[in-house]
Amino acid sequence: MNDFWATVNRVIAGAAAYITDEKGRVLLVDPNYREHWNFPGGIVDAGEHPAQACAREVAEEVGLKVEVGRLLTVHWGELSYIPYPLVNFLFDCGEIASDTPITLQAEELDDYGFFTVEEAERLLPSHVYQRLLAAAAARESGGMRYLSPAQDGLVGQ
Repeated sequence: MNDFWATVNRVIAGAAAYITDEKGRVLLVDPNYREHWNFPGGIVDAGEHPAQACAREVAEEVGLKVEVGRLLTVHWGELSYIPYPLVNFLFDCGEIASDTPITLQAEELDDYGFFTVEEAERLLPSHVYQRLLAAAAARESGGMRYLSPAQDGLVGQ
């Protein structure tokens, strides 16, 4: 039996929050350990499920207690700098006022902001921008979107 489990595919799970302000702009954060912006979120810890990780990461990164709502996107990606495929779960965490106090996790984040889709395109890598477009469409339609590497050009990046 142990031989079987040694051959099973492994993945890294991540969870993030899609939060917008009263103008429909998306909340993004600027991690100090990456060259690009992203959604508030992070890796799912042992013993957590993705929605729990989303709530924890939002509280840690931006100091907000959010209600984790519907799953908007599931994104399967393969990045050359990560040893296993990444599965990212992006949840609808609602709307907040743009003047809501944000407390950045100084060890990991340099900045935050609310951005239009057009502004976000300049800040996000293409695969995360595709996730943003899919999340906005899923929120609008009431559905859920699955993204694969073939859809976003993510393989090998």
